[in-house]
Amino acid sequence: MKKIAILNGPNLNWLGKREPEIYGSTSLEQLEAALAREAETLGVQIVCAQSNTEGELIDTLYRWHKEGVAGVIFNPGAYTHTSIALRDCIAGTGIPVIEVHISNIHKREEFRHKSLTAPVCLGQICGLGLEGYSLALKYFAKN
Repeated sequence: MKKIAILNGPNLNWLGKREPEIYGSTSLEQLEAALAREAETLGVQIVCAQSNTEGELIDTLYRWHKEGVAGVIFNPGAYTHTSIALRDCIAGTGIPVIEVHISNIHKREEFRHKSLTAPVCLGQICGLGLEGYSLALKYFAKN
């Protein structure tokens, strides 16, 4: 069975509590449970992880690459705009990654407009709320 990974970066463990006017009221656990149900209907398996630590995110991506994960749905959070290390990890492994953001980073503060990771990702989905994760999951399930 095809395995798809979902990786969430810093502060996403506070999803549902942190700035609900931007990120909504659904918790990370609720999101992961909904995606697991959707994955089952799509005939794929998911594995989920979250970390507030850049190095742990990098180690997780390398581990998933070695395990043969078919694709990664990745919300790098604020590391999107700052982490050359995450960018290099994605580029170096060649693992297919779709970058997902709950809010539209291009409509927010100027410093959020540039993604260092998107240029080495398969694609980017932003501004569609939690639906972005579902869209990325459907893409990986089909391709």
